This record gives sequence, structure tokens and C-alpha cells, in this order.
Amino acid sequence: MHPAVLLAAEDLSFFGRDPWWLVLLKAVFVFAFLVLTVLIAIVWERKVVAWMQLRIGPNRHGPWGLLQSLADGVKLALKEDLVVTAADKVVFVLAPVLSAIPAFMAFAVIPFGPADHQISIFGTRTTMQLTDLPVGILFILATASIGIYGIVLAGWASGSTYPLLGGLRSAAQMVSYEIAMGLSFAAVFLYSGSMSTSAIVDAQTHTWFAVLLPVSFLVYLVSMVGETNRAPFDLPEAEGELVGGFNTEYSSLKFAMFMLAEYVNMVTVSAVASVMFLGGWRAPWPISAFWAGANHGWWPMLWLIIKIQLLLFVFIWLRGTLPRLRYDQFMKLGWKVLIPVSLVWLLLVATVRALRNQGHNFGDVVLYVAGGVVALVLLSVLFDMLRPKKEGPAEAGAGQEPFDPMAGGFPVPPMPGQQLPAVPRRPSRAGESTTVPALKGDDGAL
Repeated sequence: MHPAVLLAAEDLSFFGRDPWWLVLLKAVFVFAFLVLTVLIAIVWERKVVAWMQLRIGPNRHGPWGLLQSLADGVKLALKEDLVVTAADKVVFVLAPVLSAIPAFMAFAVIPFGPADHQISIFGTRTTMQLTDLPVGILFILATASIGIYGIVLAGWASGSTYPLLGGLRSAAQMVSYEIAMGLSFAAVFLYSGSMSTSAIVDAQTHTWFAVLLPVSFLVYLVSMVGETNRAPFDLPEAEGELVGGFNTEYSSLKFAMFMLAEYVNMVTVSAVASVMFLGGWRAPWPISAFWAGANHGWWPMLWLIIKIQLLLFVFIWLRGTLPRLRYDQFMKLGWKVLIPVSLVWLLLVATVRALRNQGHNFGDVVLYVAGGVVALVLLSVLFDMLRPKKEGPAEAGAGQEPFDPMAGGFPVPPMPGQQLPAVPRRPSRAGESTTVPALKGDDGAL
């Protein structure tokens, strides 16, 4: 059997041996790493989007504007903290905490380096990971789902219509895209033989799962954007429709906690994508082939950080290029495209895995060919859904019902299938005299 598809040996004996001060130091490092990455990501996003839109971007605070996100944090901390009268005050205050804390907890099982090559911290040998669990990926999914409760409760506790709609959208978004994300993980579990994050990285010694399981990787990329409420899937906020969505009534540090939770979740899902599909802390192929020590010492942390930053750039790239989807398009993508494709792909992966266990050597060939075909079908469906549909004049006018926007006494927008009447336009002034006529009264006098 090819070593790339061997079951990973789940050895967690390296964890749980650290003294209490080292566990505390690791926890502080994870917290500081996430906060620092968020500060960098906010400035990077504003710079990249400004570059895409031919703008300057932040350039006032610090050299090249690098301290802009820190200045924004200080500004939010000093702003007046308001609690609206109709809000449920206890839940209103608790909701940002429920969003922020689980976002930090999920990063506890992310490996920054190999478990069997320990580093020395103040003379104590330890692994480059806070801890690991036999069900580490399920721990990440559980903590991520708790964070969604913060958004839902924030929308409900605000006592306002638009935040409530944003909270309901967030709940539907979680249900829709958690299923597709879980199915993409199931294929990885079949090939790694473990749910431990360190064991999954060990199973990618020869081949990354992004190459071996391309459809699962694509489904996860789409699902992680939906899970983090980022454009083009930022329906819970939707400032063009819901004013500001679930955080409309929040200000000061409470609003900052929601923003912090969003960016920490972006870092977490990027780290999970690196661990599950991109080899985790392992160096890319050209480096690992010519440098034997690339995966030893402190170097693995560098490769993981680079992969996380590249995936964060994907988030920024999508925000700077794609418009927000309509809600029906968003739900159709989750329920009618991602979930059926994931189910078919998981069935195919399980079949190939069973054939490999029985000693058939053509399993990899079938998996690669079928994976490429399914990936192309998925991309074509996504392209067909997102590209604008152009209708001819005859089709645009056919089946339209007469619509009066002032029929109820106040202006209302048209429903699907209705069209606003043409706006009368004043005739062109071409050829008219530029002299402004004198105003006359009712009696004709000047």
C-alpha cells in the first residue's frame, strides 16, 4: 500500500506532560498570536482592497499606516457604550462574549509543529501545540457553533427588527454550511484514519489532502467563507438591507468584540484549512525536497503562518471583487449544490478507500480522475450561478404585471415579476435658448 494512504498512528502521549506555567505560557502565546494576526489582517485588508480599487488606504497612523487597526481599537474603547432601552440587558451584554471566547478556544488544538520533534522553552522540552484530542476537529466544530449563538442572541436581545433578521439569517447560515463543512471533513477522516489534528498532519507526509481530495478542499473553502459571515456571504450584516444587521445597536467595546470574533474566526478556519488540506506545519514541496531541516525546530511555525496569511488573502480578495449574494442564491448554493456534491464525493471517496484496503492499485487513479471531473462540475455550477443573466428586450417585457408603486398611499418596491413604470424625462435642452425666462405671477405681471 502506498505510504500516502496509510492510516495515521494516533499517538497523543506527547501531550499532557507540561508543567502548569508552560501551559499558561502557551495559552498566552495563542491569545497574543491571534490578536496580533487580527491587527495585521485588518490593516492588510484595508491596504489590499484600496490597492484593488485604486485608492490610497490608511496611511496616517504609524509608518505606512500600519498602526491604523490599533488606533481603531483605542477609539472603540473610548467611545460611549450605549444599551438601548428595549434590549434584554443581560443577554445584550453576554452576546459579544459568547462570540469572542469560543473563537479563541478553537485555536487550542492547532499544531504549530510536529509532536515528535519537541522544542525547548526555558530548558523544558515541549510540543509546539497547546493540546490535542482524539476528536480535535469535532472540538473545533463545537466551539465554532457556540460562537454563532452570540450572533443569534445579539440580534434577539437588541429589541429591534433589523438585528433580529440578521440573527435569524446567521442561524440559517450556520445550519446550511455546517453540513457541507462536516461532509468535507468526513473525507479527510477516511483517509487519515483520525480526528486528531496532529495525526491528520502526519498523514499528509507525502501528499497533501488538497491534491488527493480536491472537491473536499473546494467545498471547505466555500463553507469557511459562509461560516465567518464574510463577503460575498455577509448576509447577517448586509448594511444595504439591514442597516448593520445583528450588531446595529452595539457600540464601543461590545462592537469591537464582534469585530474581533469575526477576524479570529477567519484565522481559525484558515488554520483548519491548512491543517486539514495543506499539510499544516509542513514545508511546501520544493523546500522540503531540498532542505532536510525545513520541518524541524521553529521552522514549521513559519510555514503554517504563511499558509494562514495566504488564505486570509483569499478572504480579502473575495471581499474586494465579489458583490453580496441574494439570500435565495445563498441558500440555493448551500442546500442544492454544496451538500449534494459533498455527499456524492464522500460516497466516491469511501468506495475508493474500500478498494485500496482490499489491495486494488487503481484506486488512486479513479480518485484523481473523478476528483478532477467533480471539481470541474462544481466550478461550472458555481460560475453559472454567479454570472449575471442577460435577458433580451422581448423576454424582459414578457410576463410583467402592471405595477403602481403608490397604490397603497406610500412608495413600495416592486416584487419579483413586477417592473417599475418608465420615469418620464424632460425633453433635451439642445437648441433651446440659454436665457432664463422671467417668473410671472398668477395675474401675468412680472
